[in-house]
Amino acid sequence: MLSSLLRSALVLAAVCCLTYAESVITCGEKIQRLSCDQGVVSVLTVFYGRKNRQTCEEAIDKDKLENTECSKTGAFEALANRCNGKKVCEVDKEIFSDPCPETYKYIQTTYTCLPAHHVVACEDSEVKLSCDSGQTIALIGAFYGRTDRTTCIYGVPDGQFNNITCSTPTANQVVTERCKGKSNCNFHAKNSMFGDDPCKGTYKYLELAYMCKCPL
Repeated sequence: MLSSLLRSALVLAAVCCLTYAESVITCGEKIQRLSCDQGVVSVLTVFYGRKNRQTCEEAIDKDKLENTECSKTGAFEALANRCNGKKVCEVDKEIFSDPCPETYKYIQTTYTCLPAHHVVACEDSEVKLSCDSGQTIALIGAFYGRTDRTTCIYGVPDGQFNNITCSTPTANQVVTERCKGKSNCNFHAKNSMFGDDPCKGTYKYLELAYMCKCPL
């Protein structure tokens, strides 16, 4: 079952009259990259596994292509929670558990780019989400952790931005509960807001995107 946040993202995508969707297929151990020159990522569909013998077949033991009924349940939620609301998102197969170890798999994703307010707040700072009077905040996605070595590194000691696989699974839920339905919302980017420190010793940041929704 889709979370309310993910359902909302899909509804927002429809409301915005999207004219295109990007499709990306990533084989095996490779990194999948989703990016938006304008707007932020909104994931539409995700498949992880294998459903035919033709996709990602190059230089692979043919026995590993035989199982065409391999798929990972929950693939959409895993990738959307990681990427929704970002301008650039890179993931690999490690965000999924392995549904069929003897099969060579791929990630197939379709996504679009939504116009949105995009905000990055370094750890221990405060971010303000704001909409005009009569409008309310509609969160597209929120991420707290670290997935690169370039964001929020000024003045940070060496070694505190090397872990780029750090994330908390509660970011979407926590920010939504705090800000949903409000015109203005202040939020502190700190570990205690999310219940615990997802990776001690790593300097983190909050990245989120939201739209301002008019009343129906």
